[in-house]
Amino acid sequence: MKAFARPGPDPLRGAVVGAIAGLAAAAAMNVFQSVAQRLAPGAQGSGDSADVRAADRLVRAAGGAPLDEAAKPVAGAAMHYALGLALGAGYGVAAEYRPAVTAGNGAAFGSVAALVLDEAVVPATGLAPPPGEVPAPAHLFGLSSHLVFGATTEMVRSFLVGLLRR
Repeated sequence: MKAFARPGPDPLRGAVVGAIAGLAAAAAMNVFQSVAQRLAPGAQGSGDSADVRAADRLVRAAGGAPLDEAAKPVAGAAMHYALGLALGAGYGVAAEYRPAVTAGNGAAFGSVAALVLDEAVVPATGLAPPPGEVPAPAHLFGLSSHLVFGATTEMVRSFLVGLLRR
C-alpha cells in the first residue's frame, strides 16, 4: 500500500483506482438504466445495444460465429464493463496530473464520455444510427446514463485515493 500512498501524481495509483472506479460506475450505470427503462419504457431504443453489437463484431473479426441470443447478454456486459474499466483507468491517470478533469464531481467526464461515445464513436463505427436519426429521449437517456457513470467514477476514485493517502 505504501507504493500508492506517496504524494504527488502517481500514474499507477491513478490507473488502478480509476479502473476500480470505472467498474463500479459501469455497475451503477446498469442499475440506473434498468430503473430508467422501467419508468420510461422505450427511452433507450429497441434492438441490441451498442455493447452487444460491438461484442458480436469482435467475435466475428476473431473468426467466430455470430453471437447467439443466449450469449448476447453476457458478451454485451463484458464489453460494457471492459469499456468502463478502460475509461476509468484513463480518467484516474488524468486526474492524477490534471485535477481539473474531475470538474463537477465527474459530471464533465460523464458529459464528455456521452458526447464522444454516443454521439461520435458509436455512430461512426456503425454500431448505432447517426445522431440525427436517434430520437431525443434516447439522447437524454444516454447523457443521463453517462452522468451517472461520471459521478460514480469520481466518487469512487476520490474515496479510494483518500484511503490510500492516509
